[in-house]
Amino acid sequence: MADPTRPVARRTVLRGVALAGGGLGSASLLTGCGGDEDSGSTDAAATPVTVSAADVAVGGGVIVEETFVVTQPAKGDFKAFTAVCTHSGCVVASVQDNTITCDCHGSQYDAVTGEVVQGPATQALAEEPIDVQGDQITVG
Repeated sequence: MADPTRPVARRTVLRGVALAGGGLGSASLLTGCGGDEDSGSTDAAATPVTVSAADVAVGGGVIVEETFVVTQPAKGDFKAFTAVCTHSGCVVASVQDNTITCDCHGSQYDAVTGEVVQGPATQALAEEPIDVQGDQITVG
């Protein structure tokens, strides 16, 4: 039984809308910026995704399926975080100079730790498990 005192993750709500036949049109209404801080947690662990290490620049990163952001803070050192900004649920937009940026309201996160380096976000991006095998990075 679900804990009624625990907030529902945005992804859980979106999945419910899709399963209920709300379709993409309804889901897109829910993905816009809201006023509540999101915990940054994801429910995507059931669907791992893979990215080529060659696609992840040193000091940069890539957003994968609007779910994860994979970074390479130093050569051969890969990290992954949820790609959902903890401020209002927008998907982060870019990674440059080891900084993950959300264009919605300007929040920035450290690409090594996921910690907030510039608000309005106040919570870090959740780190995600990765497995690096050769040139392939699997997240989730």
